[in-house]
Amino acid sequence: MTILPSHVKYVLLILLSFYTTLSHQATSAPNPRLQKAYFALQAWKHSINSDPQGFTSNWYGYNVCNYTGVFCAPSLDDPHVTTVAGIDLNHANISGSLPEDLGLLTDLALFHINSNKFCGTVPKSFNKLGLLYELDISNNRFSGNFPSVVLSLSSLKFLDIRFNQFKGDVPSKLYDLKLDAIFINNNLFDTSFPKNLGNSPVSVVVFANNNIKGSLPSSIKNMGGTLDEIILMNVGLSGCLTPDIGSLKKLTVFDVSYNSLVGMLPESIGEMKSLEQLNVAHNKFSGEIPSSICSLPRLENFTYSDNYFCGAPKSCLKLADRDDRQNCIPERPAQRQVAECKAFYSRPVNCLDCSPPPPPPPPTKHWLPPSKY
Repeated sequence: MTILPSHVKYVLLILLSFYTTLSHQATSAPNPRLQKAYFALQAWKHSINSDPQGFTSNWYGYNVCNYTGVFCAPSLDDPHVTTVAGIDLNHANISGSLPEDLGLLTDLALFHINSNKFCGTVPKSFNKLGLLYELDISNNRFSGNFPSVVLSLSSLKFLDIRFNQFKGDVPSKLYDLKLDAIFINNNLFDTSFPKNLGNSPVSVVVFANNNIKGSLPSSIKNMGGTLDEIILMNVGLSGCLTPDIGSLKKLTVFDVSYNSLVGMLPESIGEMKSLEQLNVAHNKFSGEIPSSICSLPRLENFTYSDNYFCGAPKSCLKLADRDDRQNCIPERPAQRQVAECKAFYSRPVNCLDCSPPPPPPPPTKHWLPPSKY
């Protein structure tokens, strides 16, 4: 009987283990849908330039349901057929692009790849993803025009493309989709609000840090039944706030800070009984703040600093979280210089929806609001 050296035995054990593993691996996909998913995911893997955390290191073989970040479920049209239903590669720090082959994932409901370094554009083949419910490609390096392919996604409810480098116009058709959330903030969009903005049934919409010129259309009042939060910080808004915003009865967060809005705050804001956070800072608002605003039952934070308000009711001072600095309010600390307030109130505001400010006061050593004269 031949006795094998120990090192030869060790090599044989390794080879035996290797071939045993191969025998248990699938030599083909369990069904045609997973076969297509295999082709799509392999194409995507070859489009990845860097994967420092190794998220796709186990993306080999036909068992795509075992791939990291890939989630399978019974298909909606046939519960006996397993298919790829979701992809989640959030915070993977992956560099690469999205190949057209991803359109083969026709049963995909969730596509989450936020906080990576993907670049390029969204593939046109995404128009085949008729079941896609959530699309989150935020915090990447995508560029080019608005990914118009999303306009063809009939099942889409959640759209998040913020913190990329998309530019140009935002199609008005976006607001005709039956979306629940729109996040397009922190891009390079250069557009304006269309008249059909109010057609959108969203509960949350964030436009911040883009160049969306002009003013809010009166159709915004049509969003009163669904809208819960709207963030319009630093988008280039001008003119006056339309009184129609008072129709947003369910709104809890309203932020129009860092714009060029003028005139007085609409009295109708006092009708927004669900409002909790109100930020109108860094604009050119003037006049007195309506007392109904600071008496809102749920209002927790009211930031109106860096404007030209000349009066605020005592109820505003009772708010736990407020900021009234850099205004023209008498007897309040950290206000603007008298000369600056006089100069501002000497120029009338031309706005169809707002009354012009009161006439300028006579010369005085101390600033007093024009309404006192």
